[in-house]
Amino acid sequence: HVEVPVPSPKKDEVLIKVETASINPIDWKLQEGVARPFLPRKFPHIPGTDVAGEVVQVGSEVQSFKVGENVVAVLGNGGALAEYAVANEGSTVSRPPEVSAREGAALPIAGLAAHQSLTQLAGLKLDGTGPEVNVLVTAASGGVGQYAVQLLKLANAHITATCGARNIDLVRSLGADEVLDYKTPDGVALKSPSGRKYDVIIHCAHNIPWSTFEANLTSKGKVVDTTPGFGTLMSVAFKKITFAKRQLIPLFTSPKKENLEFLVKLVKEGKLKPVIDSVHPLSKAEEAWAKSIDGHATGKILVEP
Repeated sequence: HVEVPVPSPKKDEVLIKVETASINPIDWKLQEGVARPFLPRKFPHIPGTDVAGEVVQVGSEVQSFKVGENVVAVLGNGGALAEYAVANEGSTVSRPPEVSAREGAALPIAGLAAHQSLTQLAGLKLDGTGPEVNVLVTAASGGVGQYAVQLLKLANAHITATCGARNIDLVRSLGADEVLDYKTPDGVALKSPSGRKYDVIIHCAHNIPWSTFEANLTSKGKVVDTTPGFGTLMSVAFKKITFAKRQLIPLFTSPKKENLEFLVKLVKEGKLKPVIDSVHPLSKAEEAWAKSIDGHATGKILVEP
């Protein structure tokens, strides 16, 4: 923990007094060097991409925001674990009074990952107008999984979900029709209790072999891998070469302002409820960091100055 000057916003940026930030796995993966030599772009690096707070200064060309406005933002170059952060106008949205700073900060990367997985990669409609689909969400009590289950309620979906035994009631309350303890034989095999094959699997866990997915997919089923590693990319390449009808699709989240506005609106309307695991003071951000690395959080881990 160090004292640094308050950053100055460029012409298309806003300076935010941070109320709440949230931690995502990508934060500590960058620390482990997964994107070396590209990210972080420079050192010393303040981690974190998700913030909610108050605009205290605007760049000369900023049109959308005024000083004193409450916002939610995705920070392109990190900077969330601090008292002040700068955000690009194009990745910042207004936060209405019905949405708390904690709810706002819990949304960006995890919520956008779930939204992009369902709409862009799986091709589902979140207004209930599409055909009925059977969808499995793995690790449904985690950051991305909790949002995937809730957003699927807005689609015409039958939702099967996996999670730890302690979170079964929570995941059911989020809207899952069937919930499996991932440690039971059926949970390991991803078998739907009602015997359904899945049109789509939103995969938020780790270390599940393709053969397990394949046994549970319909003939043209898709698996969207929200945490793709090298093995996923090799499998994707192999499936393209063999012209397989079942697809494995890696997710690389690309934050879009209109999608974040959509998620904030859903929270405002009570149709989406961010699940918050824990809140830590910035002075003990390393405890939040360690909890995220541990991988057993229920919902989002937050940090507050």
